[in-house]
Amino acid sequence: MATLKKHRVLILGVSGFLGGSIYRELYPYLQTFGTYRTSIVSHEKNRHFYKYNFEEDDIFEILNSVKPSIVISSLRGDFSAQFIAHKHLCEYVNNTRNCKIIFLSSANVFDAYSKFPSYENDTTLSNSIYGHFKIRIEQLILKLPQKKHAIIRLPMVFGAQSPRNNEIKTLIKLNEPIELFPNLIINVNSGKKVSQQLHYIINRNKYGTYHLGSTDLVCHDDFIKELVNKLGGNKSRYKMVYTTNESRYLAVLPKYNKLPKHLQLNSDHVLNNLI
Repeated sequence: MATLKKHRVLILGVSGFLGGSIYRELYPYLQTFGTYRTSIVSHEKNRHFYKYNFEEDDIFEILNSVKPSIVISSLRGDFSAQFIAHKHLCEYVNNTRNCKIIFLSSANVFDAYSKFPSYENDTTLSNSIYGHFKIRIEQLILKLPQKKHAIIRLPMVFGAQSPRNNEIKTLIKLNEPIELFPNLIINVNSGKKVSQQLHYIINRNKYGTYHLGSTDLVCHDDFIKELVNKLGGNKSRYKMVYTTNESRYLAVLPKYNKLPKHLQLNSDHVLNNLI
């Protein structure tokens, strides 16, 4: 996907699975920078990577050094410290003429609902601590001018080296039971496809709220069983977790901000690209 090198992109959390995937997609086309928390030699030798512990460090120092036109937030960790970091980030974006934030949110901002999948303009409501935290950050970002932000709500994201994949591979190796939620209906995405989708959003200067999940809905237990089989866990044990006797949805689908066909995917595509 050709992109003019007009943007300076700063990825917060580049050493994580999703942040790293986004970096690999963008750096051939854009001036791409990243922050990492853990001391890694390869990062320290890269002048485009900055060590950043959001619980201790001031984000303004890195922002003033990089002068990004786009900041992609894929941070993980302490919620209170993240909230403060995003508050400072929003101040910078609001006061900087050509700067936009792309925030990676979650389907969990809708986890208080269960009867239907959720769309971009639906009111957020969560019963979980994680979902409530994501809502608080979204509310901060929504106070910015419309063209200065994009909120990306993601379902479960998988990849060959994703935390979810690695956890399942470990459970298979130890012959420990793998949790299944039989009544949970979800959609999914892959780290590689999310990165391509973000590239398109950056390239076309898009803004607003995007729901980046597979076009189809799948049962959690069916999807995980297929994944386990592809990982060679044919004899794996399972633990069924019933949170309700009825079907419960935790899926984000687009109604208004739809991406081109070549950037859409289904759950089979995710499974076939996990190995």
